[in-house]
Amino acid sequence: MNNDTHELSLIESRGSVHWRRSARRSGRERMGEAVDRLMALVADPQRFSFSAEELRATQVAALDERFQERKDRIKLLALRARDAGIDKIGSVADMVPLLFPHTAYKSYPESFLMEERWDRLTKWLGTISPYPIEGLDLEDVEGIDDWIERLAALGYFISCSSGTTGKSAMLIASEKDMDWSKIDTVNVFAWGSGVVPAQDRVIVGCAPVATVPKNATIAQAQYEAFADPSAPRWHYPVPPITVGSLTAMVVMRKKIAEGTARPDEIAAFEETSAARAKAVADAIPATAQFIIENRHRKLQLSGLWSGLWQVAKAVRDAGYGRADFDPDNSIYVGGGLKRAQLPDDYQEYVFDTFNIPEDRHFQNYSMQELNSGMPKCREGGRYHVPPWIVPVLLDKSGDALVEGALDHTSGEMEGRAAFFDLSLDGRWGGVITGDRISLDHGPCKCGNHGPSIRDNIVRYADLEGDDKIGCAGTVDAYVRGVA
Repeated sequence: MNNDTHELSLIESRGSVHWRRSARRSGRERMGEAVDRLMALVADPQRFSFSAEELRATQVAALDERFQERKDRIKLLALRARDAGIDKIGSVADMVPLLFPHTAYKSYPESFLMEERWDRLTKWLGTISPYPIEGLDLEDVEGIDDWIERLAALGYFISCSSGTTGKSAMLIASEKDMDWSKIDTVNVFAWGSGVVPAQDRVIVGCAPVATVPKNATIAQAQYEAFADPSAPRWHYPVPPITVGSLTAMVVMRKKIAEGTARPDEIAAFEETSAARAKAVADAIPATAQFIIENRHRKLQLSGLWSGLWQVAKAVRDAGYGRADFDPDNSIYVGGGLKRAQLPDDYQEYVFDTFNIPEDRHFQNYSMQELNSGMPKCREGGRYHVPPWIVPVLLDKSGDALVEGALDHTSGEMEGRAAFFDLSLDGRWGGVITGDRISLDHGPCKCGNHGPSIRDNIVRYADLEGDDKIGCAGTVDAYVRGVA
């Protein structure tokens, strides 16, 4: 019997770090540095070439490494491990009971925000963080943005989801996470778009972005890598979207839905909403004018499809189009349509307006709950999963693996997406998402053999109007217990 298997070995050559495939005798995977070895692939152009089968032993060792490091340091993880009777990760299946539903980061009692109980909210953060929150001054905190700034000064970085359909998720990250985001965002965009980080572009955002720490970190890293420092810098002309403003919106929507909002509060909310809508509407022609003025420069546009299409239309209405722009322009599209109603040819319309080549448009599959991105292949049709993200395919309820999910020769399978992001430091890396995906272990047209996700991603909430994850109740009950 041939007992040889394949592993990934780290080698150094001419000052660079990369990996090679090598045969080894079957046996126990060496413990200790599996996470670091996978993360060392971040800048390797061949990082998506490793198949799921080749990655599996190293990834399982890395999962156990993370678990052993964190099981006694994250209170919520300790609870889940105890209830499931898990003390070691020997397979991906062992990790399933330890994945946190995305709702875990929304499980703080709303009263903590509405009553500005910063002591309670800080204690809640302590249930999902591996690092004790110490030395935080809670005297005379002036709102959530002030609370977040004080945490950041101590090295605890809070990002917040938009919360457009309910309570915002609060995600805690460390300085290591911020540093990783800087590296990952540049490498992901360069790989997916083919754009070399040569500081030769004008970066133009075509949509408002929440000013949370992760977004600010990514934006700065993108600017430093790709922007021409001598060119004009574009500042999207809308008021900052802070965590405080997002939270105030969510709280107010909740009060209106419950019928507890006072008339003066509703009037103020409507006035603020109208002012924001006007600012966004006014930003469209202003952005189009800036682009027109810099049409002779190499541009890197970014935004959601709705904002990009509206700016493109404004540019066309002003009499400009493909012939007026540099043939090496690039574009970074975040997210899908987000329920925007656009013409069927909206993508072609945007690309043609700004003269975007076929291999210079970039999309990324990720979420606030993760620390890394999955770039869309330039051959089209799928997003590539990096080696330090372990994709896990669950059933609709999120309670169990899809049948055959661990058979890496099974080709394409559909289910609820869960991931373990081994790069995460400031919180647990395992999350069950609200997305239905098709995970493919077959080779891509681009030649890479790593796992990939088809570009037919949909949210269960959009399919059914609600999204209930079975294990979320346990999490919610525990976290509310800290009150």
